[in-house]
Amino acid sequence: MPPNPAPSPPVVLTIAGFDPSSAAGVTADIKTIAAQSCYGVACITALTVQSTSGVRRTEAVPADLVAETLEELARDITIAAVHIGMLADYKVAAVVARFLEEQRLPNVVLDPVLRSTSGAELLEPKGAAILLERLLPLATAVSPNIDEAAYLTGLSVTNPAEMRAAAQHLHGLGVPNVVVTGGHLDRAIDVLGFATPAGTFEFEVFQSPRLATTSTHGTGCAFATALACHLAHGRSLPEAVLLTKAYVAAAIANAHPLGKGHGPVHHLYRMTEPSRQRARAADVAGATHGSSSDQG
Repeated sequence: MPPNPAPSPPVVLTIAGFDPSSAAGVTADIKTIAAQSCYGVACITALTVQSTSGVRRTEAVPADLVAETLEELARDITIAAVHIGMLADYKVAAVVARFLEEQRLPNVVLDPVLRSTSGAELLEPKGAAILLERLLPLATAVSPNIDEAAYLTGLSVTNPAEMRAAAQHLHGLGVPNVVVTGGHLDRAIDVLGFATPAGTFEFEVFQSPRLATTSTHGTGCAFATALACHLAHGRSLPEAVLLTKAYVAAAIANAHPLGKGHGPVHHLYRMTEPSRQRARAADVAGATHGSSSDQG
């Protein structure tokens, strides 16, 4: 008899753009999802011309194609969590909002991608308005960096106290949970504001040393996507943020110096860990042994 199949992993849907360098966007998200022991499905919202040196051009996918893709996936697969990244334009933002309004999927993590690190605009003002008015209230959590938090709130966001104020402001706009990421600060400080079962809004601060590296392309995508995965596994917000921050820090620390600009983080660094290699070898050997004995 064949062994019982392993339980199906949670399915995480990423709605984001395509980055040819695979440092960010859907291809990076799929790597991140796999690293958190989930199964990734994707809807591409935009094609981009970019590398580690920056974004040169963006082209939104037709909104009707985005809508059909999302509807087809939702008909076929039970989705445990959603990551929303680059939305490209207001038409795409509108169909994503309508999809989420109709489906009411769990564990929606919104990464408000507004500009690239190199300064390219990735969502025009009309699209940003839809993000604010329709998508924020549909999110389980939103994970802006300090610049995005400043744009969304109109506040100065330069230190932990101001990060708390921004999180409180976004909570007032209807988001239950907010993580303001501060990877650009002298220390890598993230501030989590989260709704408790008692109805209060509390804060936790997560700190780690700032790593001296240029391999930071895709950190926001990796953070938001990993957070969605941990929520799909049923973890609480504080635990999910703690595990996500540890994952992103390790992915940065293990990154390879690729490209001429800001290189990618190493989303799949765990595959090279000796203990995991030994475990995989044992699993393969066990499967082979079982198969041979079953066949007699």
